[in-house]
Amino acid sequence: MKKTIITLVCLLLASSAAMAQKTFSFGPKIGVDYTHYWGKHTSHGGKLNYQAGLQMEYRFNGKFALAPEVVFAAQGGKYDFVNYDKTYPSQYGRYTRPANYHINYINLPVMFKYYMTPSLSIDFGPQVGFNVYHKVTIGQDPEGKVAKETMSLKESTHDVDFGLGLGLTYNFSDHVFVQARYTMGLTDVFKNIVFETEGETDFFKHHTKNGNAQISFGYRF
Repeated sequence: MKKTIITLVCLLLASSAAMAQKTFSFGPKIGVDYTHYWGKHTSHGGKLNYQAGLQMEYRFNGKFALAPEVVFAAQGGKYDFVNYDKTYPSQYGRYTRPANYHINYINLPVMFKYYMTPSLSIDFGPQVGFNVYHKVTIGQDPEGKVAKETMSLKESTHDVDFGLGLGLTYNFSDHVFVQARYTMGLTDVFKNIVFETEGETDFFKHHTKNGNAQISFGYRF
């Protein structure tokens, strides 16, 4: 997996270097994300995360451009697990525990840009992400009888995530820009069933995909 990521990044940088003699710019970007899961029968909450990386842009003319990126993105979501224990001091022994999912990716979006004005573009394109970190932290129960724990999701998550992004870029100048984008995942994050509790199976049995709303700022050289 690491060799695949390195190869793709090198190819991306090499292709960018080949375009450097034309209308080409590049630079860092950093932003804030609101990440969550979506899909059939899901019940969850989102959370604030961050991203940082490198954006490159090649202008074909005054209207059209191509902008590949290499971005590290902290992603994930929240969910309350329902547990059953006959000895637990609640009705029917039912209680919940909050789960916080930390699943991070190296994302490679390729955005096709249409400049509606010299400063404002609408951006659309595919994205492939490589899963590089996968943990879940499950908190205490309401009575404090079950301890907080952190578990690996390496065997329960897919290595690659595909999605589509749609957004806007506004250029304050030739160098400084701001972006707003939503990326919708198209492939399942989890493999089959991640966890089971007595009495019911949690929602990750169903088709659960990434969602990522983001605002980022960048600088082009």
